[in-house]
Amino acid sequence: MKTVDAIKNILIEQVNGYRSLLILLQKERGYLLNLNSAGIETLSKEKDNLSLKLRLLEEERLRLLEQFSTENGVDGEMSLNRLYDITGDDAFKVIRLQFISLIQAISELNEFNRILIDRSLNFLRGATGVLDLTPLKGISGSGQLLSREV
Repeated sequence: MKTVDAIKNILIEQVNGYRSLLILLQKERGYLLNLNSAGIETLSKEKDNLSLKLRLLEEERLRLLEQFSTENGVDGEMSLNRLYDITGDDAFKVIRLQFISLIQAISELNEFNRILIDRSLNFLRGATGVLDLTPLKGISGSGQLLSREV
C-alpha cells in the first residue's frame, strides 16, 4: 500500500472516530438532561476508550506523514491542504471539510454539556446547602436521637 493511501485510510478512521465521539456527546447531553448518572458513568468509560483510540490514530497519522515527507523530500509541516497540493487528490479536501464540520459540532456540543454539568453541580451545591441549614427534628446537637416517648 502506498503511503498516500495509508494516510487517507488513517484520516478516514479518524473522521469515523470523531463521528463516534459526536454521537457519544449527544447521548451524554440526553443523560445530563435526564440526570441519568449510570448512563453518564458508562459513557465516560466509552469516551475514555474512544479517546485512546483517537490518540493512537493520531500517532499513526503523524508517523505516516513523516514517512511521506521523507519519501517525497518535503520539508515543513504537512497539512491536508499541503497534501492536496502535492498529490492533487481531492479526497484530502473532502476529509479536511469533514474534520472542520465535526470539530465545530463537537466543540459546540461539548460546551453545551459543560454548561449542563455546571448547572447540575450548582443545583447539587444549593440542595446540600439547604440540607445543612435545615435542622432535623429528633436529633440533638450531640448527634443522638431523642425519643418522643420521653
